[in-house]
Amino acid sequence: MILLFQLMQALFKTEVAQFTTKGQIVIPARMRRELQIEAGTRAAITVTRDGILLRPITRHYLKELRGSLKGRGALKALLADRKLERAR
Repeated sequence: MILLFQLMQALFKTEVAQFTTKGQIVIPARMRRELQIEAGTRAAITVTRDGILLRPITRHYLKELRGSLKGRGALKALLADRKLERAR
């Protein structure tokens, strides 16, 4: 287990954090600065096969999302959903 963690540290910027009884963790200051996380920054939380993925919702993250739903019929689905809501 320790060898696996050391390998992960070499490949990725990996740190260890401990969960509180409320499920909170502290992201190390170095990582917060690098990712431009400030007080009040929100995060997208995704459960993956490998665990939990936290992505801070910053201007850079929002720029990456632009056009990601293009051509997937998302607008039509949203409009149809709103039409159903109005009909209720």
